[in-house]
Amino acid sequence: MQDSRGFLSAIPPVTKNLLAINIIMWVATWALGGRFDFDRYLGLHYWEASHFNVAQFITYMFMHANFTHLFFNMFSLFMFGVILERALGAKRYLFYYISCGIGAALVQEAVWTLTWENSLKLVDDSGFVVLQGAEALEYTLRHDMLGGFLNRFVTIGASGAVFGLLLAFAMLFPNMPLYLFFIPIPIKAKWMVLGYGALELAFGVTGAASAVAHFAHLGGMIFGFFIIWYWKKKGVVGGGFY
Repeated sequence: MQDSRGFLSAIPPVTKNLLAINIIMWVATWALGGRFDFDRYLGLHYWEASHFNVAQFITYMFMHANFTHLFFNMFSLFMFGVILERALGAKRYLFYYISCGIGAALVQEAVWTLTWENSLKLVDDSGFVVLQGAEALEYTLRHDMLGGFLNRFVTIGASGAVFGLLLAFAMLFPNMPLYLFFIPIPIKAKWMVLGYGALELAFGVTGAASAVAHFAHLGGMIFGFFIIWYWKKKGVVGGGFY
């Protein structure tokens, strides 16, 4: 992915290749989605589901639902990844990115483990809920339907790893001014990331925007915090918060 001139040459190699892999995978999903079920094999499934395999802890973070999903994740990866790769070094930056993505997946799996029974519902032909909770679980077990239900839990996207990048940026450059789309007022990185974290927690707890894996985003930030905290403590990166 090296380019000796122009825009691409300004992007450090790990970020450049992460961008390329994500874009290639989205194009493949768009072009071959009718012939290969990418979400089934590469998306992250619940660990007890029949569609789950360990490789999904890596592959899920290179999959995206649509162009908008891809665009905002890749825009954030480009904006923060370029700076962080130069600050951390290529190997440490790649380790950090993948670790945050895996951490996000582990937190999402934990949330599914604690909550999937509460989301189990059986509906009639009109969409009316006839059984839920323990009664629905007993029914699905008796009729051997649980495997199909568990396969419905799937998440994809680089968001967990990207939220880890946001956290790292706020810890390494806390007073750097950032701008939200359409809001021409600078906000310090530390406050913006704290605000993002609070929103994700609120959305996750209340169930708002339930199609989004809010706890996975928080997982990426949590794992990222401990990695950067450890590196700063050991003097590997930065001398202190500045």
